[in-house]
Amino acid sequence: MNKDQVKGTGKEAAGKVQEKTGQALGSTEQRAKGLAKEVEGKTQKTVGNARETLKDNDKDTTTRKP
Repeated sequence: MNKDQVKGTGKEAAGKVQEKTGQALGSTEQRAKGLAKEVEGKTQKTVGNARETLKDNDKDTTTRKP
């Protein structure tokens, strides 16, 4: 697990909390901010997943014998 995956998961969770809080308070602004933060977190997590996949694939190609 890399830093983008961790940070992305944190932002996603914070966004969900903010969105639900905005929903409970009837604040469309807070809901929108929460949804935006959630999307930002999902995107960062996806970038982290891609980096991890590339790193794993690189390890596979360097350890293979011809």
